[in-house]
Amino acid sequence: QVRLVESGGGSVQAGGSLRLSCAASEWTDDNSCMAWFRQTPGKEREGVAAVCFGGSTTYYADSVKGRFTISQDSAKKKMYLQMNSLNPEDTAMYYCAAGYIGPRWSRKENFRAWGQGTQVTVSL
Repeated sequence: QVRLVESGGGSVQAGGSLRLSCAASEWTDDNSCMAWFRQTPGKEREGVAAVCFGGSTTYYADSVKGRFTISQDSAKKKMYLQMNSLNPEDTAMYYCAAGYIGPRWSRKENFRAWGQGTQVTVSL
């Protein structure tokens, strides 16, 4: 099973930007659709964005549309999440997911492989 490692998290002030990266140990059909999720203590892990088929199809949660951009680079075996105009509500642990089994990208149970997460903290 593919192994995933996230990086790029950190602390930033509101209005700032961060770029998250997810490195995959291999690039197979399990990477055809990948996603970013986030989770805060006591809450469900929620889908933030998904990318399929090299970027030809993307999906975003309403809360991040227009601010976040998801992308893939199969040659580098990486997925990215560019996050702009960050606000405190974006504070969470962000997880990379692969091995999509459908049908809904925003549901965590529809992905088989997960990274360990990278923390994003946005302050006023």
